[in-house]
Amino acid sequence: MSRPTPAPPAPPAPELCYRVEGMDCAECASKIETVIGKTPGASNPRVVFATQTLRFHLDESVTPREQVEASLRSLGYQPTLQSAPGEGQAAGLEHGDTHRPWHTTRQGRGVLLSGALLAAAFAFGFLEPRLAQWGYVAATLVGVWPLARKAWAGVRLGNPFGINTLVTIAAIGAVVIGEAPEAAVVVFLFAVGELLEGIAAGRARAGIKALAALAPKTAFLLEGEGEDIRTREVPASSLRVGQVVQVRPGGRVPADGTILSGFSALDDSPVTGESVPVSKGPGDRVFAGSINTDGVLTVRVDKDPSDNTIARIIHLVEEAQGSKAPTARFIDRFSRYYTPGVLAIATLIAVVPPLFLGGAWHEWLYKALALLLIGCPCALVLSVPAAITSAISAGARRGLLIKGGAVLETLARVRTVAFDKTGTLTEGRPRVTDVVALEGSEAELLGLAAAVEQGSSHPLAKAIVEKADEVGATLPPSSDQQAVQGKGAQAMVQGRTLVVGSPRYAAELAPLAAEVAGQIEAMELQGKTVVVLLNPPTPLGLIALRDEPRPDAREAVQALHRMGIQTVMLTGDNRRTAEAVARQLGIDTVIAEVLPEDKAAKVKELQAQGRKVAMVGDGINDAPALAWADVGIAMGGGTDVALETADAAVLRGSVRGVAELVRLSRDTMRVVAQNIAFALGLKAVFLATTLLGITGLWPAILADTGATALVTLNSLRLLRFR
Repeated sequence: MSRPTPAPPAPPAPELCYRVEGMDCAECASKIETVIGKTPGASNPRVVFATQTLRFHLDESVTPREQVEASLRSLGYQPTLQSAPGEGQAAGLEHGDTHRPWHTTRQGRGVLLSGALLAAAFAFGFLEPRLAQWGYVAATLVGVWPLARKAWAGVRLGNPFGINTLVTIAAIGAVVIGEAPEAAVVVFLFAVGELLEGIAAGRARAGIKALAALAPKTAFLLEGEGEDIRTREVPASSLRVGQVVQVRPGGRVPADGTILSGFSALDDSPVTGESVPVSKGPGDRVFAGSINTDGVLTVRVDKDPSDNTIARIIHLVEEAQGSKAPTARFIDRFSRYYTPGVLAIATLIAVVPPLFLGGAWHEWLYKALALLLIGCPCALVLSVPAAITSAISAGARRGLLIKGGAVLETLARVRTVAFDKTGTLTEGRPRVTDVVALEGSEAELLGLAAAVEQGSSHPLAKAIVEKADEVGATLPPSSDQQAVQGKGAQAMVQGRTLVVGSPRYAAELAPLAAEVAGQIEAMELQGKTVVVLLNPPTPLGLIALRDEPRPDAREAVQALHRMGIQTVMLTGDNRRTAEAVARQLGIDTVIAEVLPEDKAAKVKELQAQGRKVAMVGDGINDAPALAWADVGIAMGGGTDVALETADAAVLRGSVRGVAELVRLSRDTMRVVAQNIAFALGLKAVFLATTLLGITGLWPAILADTGATALVTLNSLRLLRFR
């Protein structure tokens, strides 16, 4: 009996992306995430209040999107669909209007109306005090209505102890006990605080929107062949892989691709943060958004516009901002108990003194309501995500990608940084450093060696040919080029057989004089690779080559040392070369001659010493070590592996970016600590003054609003990180 064929797995539900107006705080994001999580047919909600974006998968045969939108509106938010299935990842940022003036938003209009009623009531106080009292009541009700709606929504979602609940109870309670003027001021100040919080979130959001605006909206597509090639301007979003575009001087590159023809200096700073234009030519990669400074380039499109470097950076930054740091998760858990605790204590203060200690009901009810306002955890909840969001945005604009708050916190505690050598600390390709002519001139020696090596793909051969071209050496005609496996190369040049080979191979062909052998040994002790040019058996000269350190590598290592961080080199290169480079750069420890798969074991050994370890590599051979380190940092120019393998990435080829990452993370955690101190310190002061009868309702909410403003402004300082 045959078994029934199992049904194929159902395809995942399509993903929707919304911009949600009014979602400007961590509590809003949490509330929306809860709503989507409880919606039948909805899954994998990702909410980022910093960008006001909501992404989730929705099976509309179970719940239509209109029903989800209605649920969000019932909470007081305004959802706008930004991208449906099949649209680009960055659509939400490209099309979302993140620069609306504050007074045109629903929140802004509410603040203006509440303020106008409050001002009118105050004016009536000089004419007719009774009318003024009703004016204050009206101002309170108008201001408290949106808060009450959100509080009721929180009750329906099983979260009755939110910030909105505390302010609603305090405002209505103040009206009941005859303190309508203070109630109106409380509601107005709270609304102003929320508005400031939203404006601050918009500032951070604008930094990411600026990334989306980097790629040009149009491109010059080349069509036809030979003499029939013509240029047509098309939308950049319509470009497809394999098409060829022309990039004119002063224009931006419309897509990630490879240069087919032309030479120019490209300003990659919008993408990688590299401040100096980079000269590029045929075969070099270019990024969407880079600025072409002088020459005309022909570029083959290698990435779809929805998957170019900018789109992927934006996507990674959104995901990073959506992930919570350990401190933020702790504060979230703390606030779940903190807010109900505040409500319970306020109830006891309102009831116990009048019932058991002979206190006046009005006095203690008033103090209890003030305590509710002091207990609002706005600033405390905002203290971490505001700083994390600002730091991630600032880093992304400077070519430093950080995948979340947890990475930032860990980076701040790193005490050891392990570097791969080749391609990370060094440029990844050998260069000629010394030319010693035993016969003739240095230029003649380079010309003869280059003639032998011409056409070879070996890195050392390419470096010799490149150096000969650089000094303008004449290359005589050559023929019969042959590679001697593992030893060198030979060719017929000017009627004689010349050999370029290792010192060991040269010694096999003819004994080297003691003076020549001494010169070779001295250069090898400096970590250089030496080749000998011979007209067997006569040596004609020596050429030394080395994979030179990046220009900023020593400066970066010194910067890490100043921060109290130990530096380690992990390399598969021979010990002599590794130690020479380490001495030049000032690196503390060298671990050489290790295979890529063994680097992870070395990282574990470093961690066993009780130190947080960051591993810096190219994201390919070093993948196991990057994954095992407490923080993996990939060096690269936006490659897939560099962006996706590690916890953080330095998009420009600058080792200095590693020190900048550590400094940014430490600055961020310092700001977080300051924010928490501001939030709790102000509350402690006003709690004492309220219980002593010195301050009342409106100073209490002013303390909360002031703490929120301080926390927000302090966090925004990170956007100016240099």
